[in-house]
Amino acid sequence: MNRSHCKVASLGECMLEMVRRPDGAFSMGFGGDTLNTAVYLARLGAPVDYVTALGDDPNSDAMVAAWTAEGVGTGHVLRVPGRVPGLYMIETDDKGERRFLYWRDAAPARELFVLPQSPALIADLENYDLLYLSGISLAIWGERGRDVLFPLLDRLRKRGGRVAFDTNWRPRLWPDKETAQRAYDAMFQRADIALPGVEDLRGLYGDTDAAAALARVRAAGVPEIVLKLEQPGCIVATSDGFQEEVPSQKVAKVVDTTAAGDSFSAGYLAARLQGRDPVEAARSAHRIAAVVIQHRGAIIPKDAMGDAKAPAKAEPALA
Repeated sequence: MNRSHCKVASLGECMLEMVRRPDGAFSMGFGGDTLNTAVYLARLGAPVDYVTALGDDPNSDAMVAAWTAEGVGTGHVLRVPGRVPGLYMIETDDKGERRFLYWRDAAPARELFVLPQSPALIADLENYDLLYLSGISLAIWGERGRDVLFPLLDRLRKRGGRVAFDTNWRPRLWPDKETAQRAYDAMFQRADIALPGVEDLRGLYGDTDAAAALARVRAAGVPEIVLKLEQPGCIVATSDGFQEEVPSQKVAKVVDTTAAGDSFSAGYLAARLQGRDPVEAARSAHRIAAVVIQHRGAIIPKDAMGDAKAPAKAEPALA
């Protein structure tokens, strides 16, 4: 896969983000797990499009303008007249841990694959080289959306495209665990790169530890796994039997863990697209996540990126 000609898309939902500042006032931005990943991918030099559905309101206009300014492609952002995006509020404690409140039930992103504009979008997505999505994406699209998504992924992979999947388990978005398990099982069977978390798989399946979680994803046939551990760090495992634990970077103070996992995914995928092997890519992922958690909000200022950018190589390893 030639990086300069690689077509990458991140699929999901972006919402308005309200963050409570230390003085009690709120500031408004925007965020969503796969959108956060798309922005960080673009900042790390990976060409990426964001695929979602928004309304025709001024906030939706502002989102698209901001993504364009970040270098994220917006040609596949569907616009739905008379609708508005979802909203969420973040409150963080003194340890940097956050609590979310959501208003998203009527967001157009939930209907991404069943809108009148969707057939043309689906046809275009089949021609991408890499599609990235998350467990939140799976949840918001519902059964109808997943019935369209899974055949799309099958056709893309048959053509030679790849699929990357971050588990991002959010139980409140699912009607029950059985429905979620079926969807995740189907998704793992279609993932070329999986970025699961031990906490996610314990919550969803009851897997007791990292070994059980890794065994589950291996059994699904995923060729490249980056298992995020409960203690800082991850395990990289590939289909040829390779496995190595990669520790995270230590930081002096955690300010806000919002988008830690999203930026980690971006750092990993960007490094793989730049030709780095999985262990090097995991180190790059830890580096950008360490920068992100030292700032408030899902998307940190560009000038705060510092040394997070990974150096590129000439030949891609993600093939």
